[in-house]
Order: sequence, then C-alpha cells, then structure tokens
Amino acid sequence: MVHCIFSFCNFASKCCKDLFFPCKVKSKCFQVSIRNGKLSSSMIFLNKLSSTMAAISPVLSVKPTRGLVNEKIQIIVRNLPPRFPVTLHSLYLSEDKDYWEAFGHYTSDNRGTVTVSEHASVGGTYEGSEPMGLLWSMQPVPRSRTGLRLRKMNVLTPMVVHISVYSGHVTEGFSKQSPLATVVIERWYLAPGVRRIDIRDEEVKGTLFIPPGPGPFPGVLDLWGGGGGLVEYRSALLASHVFVSMALEYFSTEKNRASNLHIKYFEKAFRIVQEHPLVMKDSVALFGLSLGTSITLHMAAYSKAVSPRCCVCVSGSHVQPINSPQNIFINLQENTHKYQFDEEGCLVWKDIILPIPNDPGLKVDMGRIKCPVILIVREDDQNLATVESAEDMTQMMRAAGNKHLLTTFRYPGAGHLIEPPYTPHVRASNFIVQQTGEKVIMLWGGSRKPHASAQEGSWEMILKFLQQHLYPSQDSFTQAKL
Repeated sequence: MVHCIFSFCNFASKCCKDLFFPCKVKSKCFQVSIRNGKLSSSMIFLNKLSSTMAAISPVLSVKPTRGLVNEKIQIIVRNLPPRFPVTLHSLYLSEDKDYWEAFGHYTSDNRGTVTVSEHASVGGTYEGSEPMGLLWSMQPVPRSRTGLRLRKMNVLTPMVVHISVYSGHVTEGFSKQSPLATVVIERWYLAPGVRRIDIRDEEVKGTLFIPPGPGPFPGVLDLWGGGGGLVEYRSALLASHVFVSMALEYFSTEKNRASNLHIKYFEKAFRIVQEHPLVMKDSVALFGLSLGTSITLHMAAYSKAVSPRCCVCVSGSHVQPINSPQNIFINLQENTHKYQFDEEGCLVWKDIILPIPNDPGLKVDMGRIKCPVILIVREDDQNLATVESAEDMTQMMRAAGNKHLLTTFRYPGAGHLIEPPYTPHVRASNFIVQQTGEKVIMLWGGSRKPHASAQEGSWEMILKFLQQHLYPSQDSFTQAKL
C-alpha cells in the first residue's frame, strides 16, 4: 500500500508541474490520522486526488496483441495530462533466460496522447518517429552476460513481450518502478495452421514447414551459416507467407555427430522439398545466409541433379574451392594469419578471402548459373568481404552474358547478421569456430538503426523476389494465400 501511494504521489506531483492541477503535491507519503472517527484533512485530500487521478488513468493500447514477428504494431497511450513526459518500455525474457529491453522517451501532445507511429522519441535506445523501435532496438539489460544474441529456437511458442508506460523519462531501474500501464503481446514465427514436420532419416536432418490450405505451394530449402545447428525460425516465417520451407542442419553442434558439407547431402534435401505432394515441382528455391550462400551458389552452378528456380543469397560470397564446399574450412585454416581483432577483442574475419582471387578454381563460376539470383549485401559486414564479393560476381556475370539474372540490394551501415524484420541488432556475439571448437566473440558489424532498416527492407524484397519467380502467376499466389 505504501509503495502504491508513493507511485501515485510521484505521478500526481509531475501532473501538477504541468499545471494540470491547481495545487502542488509533494512526492512523499501523506500523514494519516483519525480524529473523532474521521479522517484527517490530508487523507481527505488524498481521496479527492485519487478520484481525480482515476478519471485520467492512462490507457495503453497495443495492436495487434498477437501477430507474426514481421507484422507492425501500433502503440498509443491516451488519457495522459497534456505535455506530460513518459517512457515506453519493452521487456522480453529469452529462452536462454536473459532479459532484453528497449525504451523511448516521449511527451504527450495537447490532447494527452502519445502515438508512437507519429510522435518522436527524444531519448532512450532509439530516437525519432519509430513505430517498431521498442522491438528492433532491444538490448540485454544492464549487467547481463556478454556476447548475447537474441534467437527464437522453439517456434511452437511465441515471443512474449511486455510493453509498459512509465511516468517521466526513465533510463534505468525499470524493475524497481511501477508502470502506469502494461500490455502483453505475442510475436509468432509460426502462423495458425502451419504444420511442422521433423525430417530425420539416415542422410538428412531438418524440419519441414507446410502452410495451411490445399496447395500446391512453392518450396524453399533454407540454409543458415557456419554457426551450426538446426535453425527453424526463418523457415517457419517463410511457411507463414505461403512457402513450403525446409530448415536444413548441415553443421552439427553435437559432439558425436559429424557435419555434412558434401554436395549430395544438399541435393537429397532439395529433392525432399521438391517431391513433397504439396510442392510445385518446378518452383523450388535455395535460400542461403553466409556459408549457406556459398552452398547455394555452388549448387546452382555445378549440381547436375537439381535445378533451383531461383536463389536468395544473403551476406555471402562465391569464393570457395569449387571441388568441394568441405574445403572451405581448409582454406580458413590456411589464412589464420589474416585474422584481426578490434579494440574490444572481437574476432574480425572480413579479410580472410581478400583479395578476391583471380584463380577460377577458387571461386564459383557465376557464368554457369541459369536462374535468377538476388544478392543482399551489407556494407558494414565485418565477418565476410561481401561487398567485394558482390562486385566480383557482378563482373563475372556481366562477362558471361547472364548479368540480367542478378538483382543486388546494398545496405549502408548494416552488418553481417541479417535476421527477419525487427530482430534486435547484434554487432558482436559469442561464436564457436567449427574447425577448432574455440569459443570467441565474433564481430558482425553494423549500426543499430541502419541495420534495422536493412532487415525490414531486405525481407520485403526477398518475399517479392520469391513470389515473382516461384509462382507461375499472381492469380496462383492469391489463391495459395486463401
């Protein structure tokens, strides 16, 4: 009760400073006494003030409260005093039991309203008019473990985020204060009706996601990078946008389970997607990130068993020994002298493949590619020389006469780790080097706001690219959505 009175008095005091009340209220608890069975004048005043405050109790609205992770939300705070300072705060407890937060400082307008999509944050983890700032600017709370990266590993459950509004411009100690209002929202990678199917046979390990409806649908083979493990959330989100998608594990994080980088492994996985009865046989794409891009380009250029309809290549390179992708790590070990460390001790891999080799045996022959390719290039990538690689790929395809198949999007200020929209930017994080097992903090690069814009913009371009090349017509895409 005492805590509630303190919070209430603090709020009332700030209201008075803006001339909302004709009296002044000190930020301390009132002295309560009873005389002749009656409350003292101080308590009577408190009751009257409480009634007045109840009439203007702030109302926090967040819509939708349940949606996909790439869906925008609308946040509005109403019933505040005019020109009243507040802090909007988001809080998320990750599956690794780490808290992430973001916050923005606002001042209500003359109507006592804060509309996040229209009003500018003047401080916090983001500034300006940023409708999704409370999500993409999240960072670990103070005194968290180092090297954290926010990833959703169980796509069958949502990200549960608490959105709260606090009185005044607060920068720390949110857990020790009482919010004026809180709304809990759910952010999903998996849309209602999407089916998740484990693929576990002697040769292939992955997870298949199938959209609801009769189909048929286009297919996507989803390849992550050198971090290893089975990463499902991008495939789940692709299926939520009407693509049958298979997340493939080819780097195992299990000590007793070998990794598989042989081209036949990926061909087998491609055929699993292609031969599913709900998949359009001639509309299967490859989607690669980082090392996954190297695999994607290798398959598109050299595989005689599969023919992707199109390829999505994010933050990757064509530089690799063409006889086998497995030899990529031999090449890394031979170039450890090119490793660098920044001033904070983070490992920088960017120079490993520089200069881009002229030897045709050390890079994919881009002239052999016969399908459309989209390149997503991050200009502050500190993990891989993706800018230089993109320029060389463009020159190779121009010389070969297939440059018309290449679409490139470059994003200044964005780093290596490109995630679905509104995922918090991580400039550096913990990483296990596959060939040595060494745990390091890897520098990925990028700045928070440009990186967030790149994630949102590139996801939109990727979806349009896949829709354009995998659906025979717009009519079939509309029918599949229904």
